[in-house]
Amino acid sequence: MEKTIAMKLLDGQRIAYEVTAYPDHMRDAEEIAVELNVPPGQLFKTLVVLPPGNVGRAAKPLLVMLPADKQLDLKNLAKAVQAKKLKLATHNEAEKMTGLQVGGISALALLNKGFAIYLDESARGYEQIYVSAGQRGLDIKLAVRDLVKVTKARFV
Repeated sequence: MEKTIAMKLLDGQRIAYEVTAYPDHMRDAEEIAVELNVPPGQLFKTLVVLPPGNVGRAAKPLLVMLPADKQLDLKNLAKAVQAKKLKLATHNEAEKMTGLQVGGISALALLNKGFAIYLDESARGYEQIYVSAGQRGLDIKLAVRDLVKVTKARFV
């Protein structure tokens, strides 16, 4: 298996992780959690969220990691990040902005690419969580503290 940008980043920082594979046609995080026999609250999906009128504005797009079994509440997120309004990027927008396929979007692969990175509070309840390895069909299991350290993610 060829290493993804996310894996190379973790290797470079000597951070321990495990790679788990699942059929790459799967895109629903809850189904992936079942496939991997992982509690859905421990497998995190990464969503791309846009401030209004994002094009050419100073406000950064957001990468938000949240549990597979949760829906993003845009109003609560907007309040937490002190934004007037936010919207979820479409699949096309997310893929164009990240250069990654939906289902393979990873904060670990997008450091220094102009995204503000956030992690759902519930991650604090786990020693380790699963996040995308930056490619559909691959997840990385790593310590929450390491994920936060590397991505500088803020809890919301």
